[in-house]
Amino acid sequence: MQQVRQGRSLVGIEQSAAPENGPEATRDRWLRTRKHLNSHRHELTSLALKDFDPSHFIPGTRLLARQHWVPEQPVPLEDVQLRWSTTETPAAIDGDAPELDDIRPLHDDGSPYHRYAEAVGDLARPRLFENRSCYRLQNVQANSETPALTFGRGSYFDVINICEAAAHEFAAAHPDLDAGRPRRGTPFRRALGDPTDLCRRPVMGAISTLAIRHDRRSGDAEFVLHWRDPDKVASGGNLYQVMPVGMFQPSHDAPWNEANDFDLWRSLVRELSEELLGSTEDYGSSQHPIDYDAWEFNKSLQHARDQGTLRVYWLGLGMDPLTFVTDMLTVAVFDADLFDETFQRLVTTNDEGHRVELEDGTGQAAGIPFRADHVMRLTHDEPMQPAGAALLHLAWKHRATLLG
Repeated sequence: MQQVRQGRSLVGIEQSAAPENGPEATRDRWLRTRKHLNSHRHELTSLALKDFDPSHFIPGTRLLARQHWVPEQPVPLEDVQLRWSTTETPAAIDGDAPELDDIRPLHDDGSPYHRYAEAVGDLARPRLFENRSCYRLQNVQANSETPALTFGRGSYFDVINICEAAAHEFAAAHPDLDAGRPRRGTPFRRALGDPTDLCRRPVMGAISTLAIRHDRRSGDAEFVLHWRDPDKVASGGNLYQVMPVGMFQPSHDAPWNEANDFDLWRSLVRELSEELLGSTEDYGSSQHPIDYDAWEFNKSLQHARDQGTLRVYWLGLGMDPLTFVTDMLTVAVFDADLFDETFQRLVTTNDEGHRVELEDGTGQAAGIPFRADHVMRLTHDEPMQPAGAALLHLAWKHRATLLG
């Protein structure tokens, strides 16, 4: 497995040849902090854990969640209820908050970059960087027999302007990872308050899916693992993650897609096609909505779901303690024959990073063995995104149900 390891601190993070508060110096400082963040997300996350009471995490994980966000047992995906709200709910905190003034770089004319996404786009633009419409999570109903989630309208740059800005502020406060205490405060994170308060800030959710290939005859199972390239993605770079993962959003901003794509499975099946097969994200939905019933890839997988050779489950949702990024946790268990037939062209590299391969002596391994030793190593020792690690932990806990 590829090891992603960097030095323990960023040398010279406070140094600059230009005047300390001049535009060039502020941009240079911002870039060094951004590099520090991308190089040390795993270590910074470990430091961020200390800001929360252990009871705020899903037990055994580093993912923040409210108790009713995680079911006691896996829930078939089709039982998850989605509700749409037309109410535009203003957030108390957004990406233009004055608490971020200390980390804003300056344009040449001395004016500040008002939002973090603007600075990323100009100074450190990754390969994938587009402000697309997203479904904004507004409520997760408590005391419901099955998960019930309410969504409204949102945009992807809310994730960058708030979540990445909060992580950048934390990284700037911790330039020396071995220091006993941070060098500066984090007023923006304090203003955000409880990250699980869905009314405090606009919350966009990604769907993180653990794709498992299960051989019923031998009982063996393996899962697909991803390494996210910081040069290609705006968030979560330099970390291992399950795959596929994608924002819960329409396939295109054309208005007819909002209702047509408002479905967890439809979002998930697009990500399976894009990330595991390297298919295009252009579905022609700028001209007309996707006809999912006529799409052969979706038809074959839906038939497999009906036949029980593909089983998809909801395991809950939670938030990263460093970035406050929100992930909805799902598992897709493929019978081995179905997986092999569906993903004959399983990609090694995609637009967000590359698949992690394990040499098994046969050259036929699709991923990592779903075994206690690998789950333990990835969830405790390796630099893995908290959402992916939590998903692995929960999947292993419920393996009898998932693989039964």
